[in-house]
Amino acid sequence: MDYVLKYRLFPTSYQRELLDWVRDTVRQVYNHALHRFNRIPEDAGTVRQRVMQVRDELPDLKNWWTDLNNVYSTVLQQAVERIETNVNNLGKLRDAGYNVGSLNWKPLHEYRSFTYRQRGFELDNKNGSNGRGILTLKKVNSKTIDVPIRLHRDLPDETEVKHVTVKKDRTGAWYACLNVERDTPDKPAPEDIHTEDTVGIDLGIVKLIHDSDGRQINRLELSADRKRLEREQRKLSRKEHGSNNWENQRQTVAEVHKRMRNKKADFKHKVAAFYTREYDAVFVEDLNVKSMLEGKEWSEYG
Repeated sequence: MDYVLKYRLFPTSYQRELLDWVRDTVRQVYNHALHRFNRIPEDAGTVRQRVMQVRDELPDLKNWWTDLNNVYSTVLQQAVERIETNVNNLGKLRDAGYNVGSLNWKPLHEYRSFTYRQRGFELDNKNGSNGRGILTLKKVNSKTIDVPIRLHRDLPDETEVKHVTVKKDRTGAWYACLNVERDTPDKPAPEDIHTEDTVGIDLGIVKLIHDSDGRQINRLELSADRKRLEREQRKLSRKEHGSNNWENQRQTVAEVHKRMRNKKADFKHKVAAFYTREYDAVFVEDLNVKSMLEGKEWSEYG
């Protein structure tokens, strides 16, 4: 099972410029590859075959687009292969009944990450003070950089980092997402589970959770955060779009959004951790809420 660990990076100002350069260059490669992919007839092969055809053009592309020689090869390959993932995801949404279009070119503010696969990076988790390490990235605008990383949790024992995704969020902070592989624990056989060690969960509207043991869990209180978000968004609307003041205020709004997301994620993880520690099995109602709201099935549920 692939397991992703997200850690905060602390690049210097110079390293930030280099990382942004790679991010923008990879974005342009993605846009160019999407243009080439769209020019290949659909009957020329499957989505993967057409994407691989575009990926195989990268060596020739480097002959006239010399900046690509300053980016690690697997980073460029992953950017092209990202098209296959995006096309497949659109297909899944289309099959689920959503009205989706085609892939569009990515502007800089929407393309926020690039990925090293298997090579081109090294993680030294023993360097630096407690909880700190060094992530070495190769060919970042032709340079090798050592970026401090905060390892707020230990890496699982005897695991190897398969991929590293370097990502810049909307607040301007940089993160490293480490992809490791872990063994999936075996599920217990149904006959080995005692009914007193199980619980059923119903997600409510007023309350977040009602469970079969009579427990009720309230929703997370975020009214103060929502009021602050409204204030900061009003300030943003009064700034001249694209100005330095507008950009500073945009980051402030992004930080409020991020704080709210972190609170929600922390709350959900703590609730999930409680139930997994207390019970051997948790049963959750499997409802197709979208169909209930939009289709005739809604009348059957009252």
